Amino acid sequence: MTYDRLVCANCAAPVAEGRCPVCRANRERLTPQGGLSPAMVLTLVIALLATLALLATVRTV
Repeated sequence: MTYDRLVCANCAAPVAEGRCPVCRANRERLTPQGGLSPAMVLTLVIALLATLALLATVRTV
């Protein structure tokens, strides 16, 4: 869920506007903090498995 559709219970304004301290705190909490997305983790795992498979074939030849 994104904060652009949420309404603050404290000031009854959209959270995205950040009118009160509660809105600003929730807006900070809901914004992406970086980190790895599940798609990025899956891509890294596939790349690791492909590298290991390539190394295994090179060693057996």
